[in-house]
Amino acid sequence: MARFEPRRSGGGFGSFLFWGAVAIGAAALFAFAFFSTAVGRPGPSTTETAFVVERGATGASIAAALEEQNLVTDALLFRVANRLYAGGQPLQAGEYQIPAQASVKQIVEMISGGDALQHALTFPEGITIDGVMRTLEESDVLTGDMPEAPPEGSILPDTYHVQRGMTRAALLQQMRDAHDRAVAEVWASRAENLPLASPEELVTLASIVERETGVGSERPLVASVFVNRLRRPMRLETDPTIIYGVCKAHPNRCRDGRLVDAQGNRRTIRASEIALDTGYNTYRIDGLPPTPISNPGRAALEATANPAESRALFFVADGTGGHVFAETLAEHNANVARWRVIEQQRLAAERAGR
Repeated sequence: MARFEPRRSGGGFGSFLFWGAVAIGAAALFAFAFFSTAVGRPGPSTTETAFVVERGATGASIAAALEEQNLVTDALLFRVANRLYAGGQPLQAGEYQIPAQASVKQIVEMISGGDALQHALTFPEGITIDGVMRTLEESDVLTGDMPEAPPEGSILPDTYHVQRGMTRAALLQQMRDAHDRAVAEVWASRAENLPLASPEELVTLASIVERETGVGSERPLVASVFVNRLRRPMRLETDPTIIYGVCKAHPNRCRDGRLVDAQGNRRTIRASEIALDTGYNTYRIDGLPPTPISNPGRAALEATANPAESRALFFVADGTGGHVFAETLAEHNANVARWRVIEQQRLAAERAGR
């Protein structure tokens, strides 16, 4: 007896879908492998190149600039890689040092990660606000309009590392914030019974200490002289306050916080200037001047907040770049006499060498 069995399909629509999915998957894997190879391939540039991403630049404009500068071969490939590898992070403004033959993936990761060049801008201890503003204005790394000058003694001198394109206003605010933090920390750890009523007075006295000596180890002893004088009380009688007052009243007599003659050469204080009442001249006024006369660094702030234990009331240059200290006027006068001999010998040697 014959038996009839149903035919089994060897294909049909389900098989078509299966093999279609396999084909699509294979194509996707091939495309991904091709893309991964393309973005990981060494780039066309044969030298290390500085590349600047301007603030506000779009991904399309950055890609086009990279292709134009021969850092990538295809701007579209960079844009696709940016979406895939940047992890949703926007491309960061700044100046980037692109290595020779850097791949598209390397460049994307570098710019999206903000791995930009850092430029050092140094503001030396004891710099005046005029000097700070001039440095900001002359920088070819910073951008933006010049901000309004802040009060004297309101920034912390230091070396700041900035990216190209940072605004002048942003850096100035960073320096002011650093100053505020440093002053708060130093004031909190000050010695007891200082004759200073506020952090502002600490900064003012530290600005004088900063301008009186360039020898770091002397700062606590210089600070002690002024603290001892304030306690007596005695006038501070410090030359930097004369110079600062003259520079404020007669800017044409100064350059970079130093007195100069008509030819622009540095000079000493004139007798008429010692007698000049500028409001800052501590030979003419009692106590501290009305504002700082410079921007003191952290070391000067700390030395002023914790001065050396000393009864010294006087000091004068010793001819080696430092100072010699004295407790009495008689000792001080003897030190001054020795200094004048050193000055005369130095002047004679300079004239003989001409």
